[in-house]
Amino acid sequence: QVIPGHEARSVESLCWAAGDRLFGAGLGGNITEYDLSRLSAARGADGGGGPIWSMAADGSGTQLAIGCEDGSVKIFQVVPGGIQFERNLDRRKGRVLCLSWHPSDTHIVAGSIDFFRVIDVTSGQTVQRIMVNHHVEKAKRECVVWAIALLSRGTVVSADSFGRVQFWDWEQGTLAESHTVSTSAVLSLAVSEKEDSIVVGTSTGATYQLQLLPVKLGGLEKRWVRTKPFQYHSHDVRAVAHSPTALISGGLDAQLVIRPLMEKIQKKGYDAALRKFTFPHRRLVSCARKARLLLFQFSQHLELWRLGSTEETGKDGEVLPLCRMPEHLVQLKSKGPEHIYCSCVSPCGTWVGYSTASRFQLYRVRCDGDGVSLRKV
Repeated sequence: QVIPGHEARSVESLCWAAGDRLFGAGLGGNITEYDLSRLSAARGADGGGGPIWSMAADGSGTQLAIGCEDGSVKIFQVVPGGIQFERNLDRRKGRVLCLSWHPSDTHIVAGSIDFFRVIDVTSGQTVQRIMVNHHVEKAKRECVVWAIALLSRGTVVSADSFGRVQFWDWEQGTLAESHTVSTSAVLSLAVSEKEDSIVVGTSTGATYQLQLLPVKLGGLEKRWVRTKPFQYHSHDVRAVAHSPTALISGGLDAQLVIRPLMEKIQKKGYDAALRKFTFPHRRLVSCARKARLLLFQFSQHLELWRLGSTEETGKDGEVLPLCRMPEHLVQLKSKGPEHIYCSCVSPCGTWVGYSTASRFQLYRVRCDGDGVSLRKV
């Protein structure tokens, strides 16, 4: 399924709440609930703190926390038919880039630039503020905390732009462990349900797994160990998830990769195979064979091209010299903020149609010699 995009609705954050309700938030400053049967935005609410960088639902799915540009963390109640603003938590300077609830829903950890803080949900006050660079002498560049997690035993896991995954005792405010997993930024982080495995994604396209393993065989003392690097993406890995049997990552290369944890899968089969899904799954280029035209679909405009031609002949796969270059005939801009959902050119090349979430447009194309004219029908 695809929910069509919208110019004013960038998606920085997505989460499920109240079972099967999907919410999104972004730099437009609104929280949007999506209608999954109609595949459209159902309703929205203003976050009230400028662009929203992060959003997380509590364990019961009844409360949403959002992290805003103005440094505030706000709590919204999920109610039948929408969401309701409940209250502001303690506000500090610096945009809130990532959020995580404690499994007991008593505390929220919020990551910003150069620091993160732990907030008591009941009182709304910051109970701990930790600088992530205090132990680095004269850090010349700012350190962005891109992803964060608050574990049930009171450990905070932070991932930052210096390529580090760090483990903090938040009550003491001390650094327990630090792992430099990459020379580039660590952008995303997910923890397994048992809290004994973590997957992180970096800006080089690599994903890494860290596991909590005993220092000595049969011993009680455990340490986090970086076990496996995987290079399945060519660009930033902006999202990761940890299922009971697989590591899942999504990158700016428009690929979703599901890598099974072989030790968790007993039988060979589909679940044990590495799966890569490339997006989009819809046709963005259509061809008018008779007229030798191609129509390219972008989010807010269409481009119509005439194919080049040659007078030579050859075998399949050979590159032939062109006697006529490909020609860009027309660019058709969509009006309004909605993204184009689908488009098509007729086989004869005289009709072009496209559709957004709410309207359909049909155009007549006329080719007069070298000129091209479009008439809206």
